[in-house]
Amino acid sequence: MALVAALLLPSEAAAQSHGDHVMIGVGASYPQGFEGTLSYEHETDYHSAWEYFGTYYIKYKKDETVGHITHDSFWKNYRTWSVGIAYKPCVTRGRNHHGNVRIGVSGGSDFGHAIGTATLGYEHTYNLYNGWSLFWQVKEDVVIRGEDRFKTGVTVGVKIPL
Repeated sequence: MALVAALLLPSEAAAQSHGDHVMIGVGASYPQGFEGTLSYEHETDYHSAWEYFGTYYIKYKKDETVGHITHDSFWKNYRTWSVGIAYKPCVTRGRNHHGNVRIGVSGGSDFGHAIGTATLGYEHTYNLYNGWSLFWQVKEDVVIRGEDRFKTGVTVGVKIPL
């Protein structure tokens, strides 16, 4: 009986982790920016994670000739794209949620020359059914060779399980 029980019981107890997700997020940042992010996240032990991401950023401005934001002043002003990596150690855990500090770097272009970005922030995730999750992030980006040296932003999104 003891041998059967030992074989049927799991040999290792671990927290819910090691899930892979596709993350889709949209956000706003100061000054006058919007961004969309597509990411792949791989969870490690205790909800810490590695994130590989691509971001597209749009900075809008008022059109000086008409005095308000137009289609061209929104979509054709300053734009950047970047790809990068972030490490997210877990700092808080609850029953159906957890929070991570987000530390990362990325590189890309503003369609004129290369830019680099260092990012530091916080991400909080709420677990739903079947591995789906909702998340929000607050972050500060320091951009090298970009029009905006500092960007402070908020992002909300969904994590889709793989």
